[in-house]
Amino acid sequence: MDNSCGQSWSPPRGLVIAGWAGAVVAVLLAVLSGDPPGRLFAAVAAVVLAAAAVFGTVARPRFAVDGSGVAVRSLLGVRRWPWSQVHRLRVVRHRRLGREVPMLELDAIDDDGTERLVVLGRLDLGAHPDEVLGAVQAVRGLTT
Repeated sequence: MDNSCGQSWSPPRGLVIAGWAGAVVAVLLAVLSGDPPGRLFAAVAAVVLAAAAVFGTVARPRFAVDGSGVAVRSLLGVRRWPWSQVHRLRVVRHRRLGREVPMLELDAIDDDGTERLVVLGRLDLGAHPDEVLGAVQAVRGLTT
């Protein structure tokens, strides 16, 4: 991606570090616990925390924009779309656990015509989706 006037967003660094620390503590608890159910619980917690920490480490930056388009990183690599293939970028609000949760939705079409929907939340972006949308619109406004 062309980095001129671009921006990127990632999961908060402190949260990723906390995930790694939690995984280490859970492994220690699993090894040192004399209680078989407690050992199983700690092992499952270690696997879940390690998986989340790996994702937060590998998928950096999670979402990036620049003058040429957008990119979304996952564990398997980066998917890029030029602005001409981005059909909609908006913040939608969903009700979860009694509160409204904003999510950034990206509708894009791959080169082969496959439609893609990418949904990113605050944990993916490390920022409020409304702020990210404003920054994306500013970058996109510079290119049109």
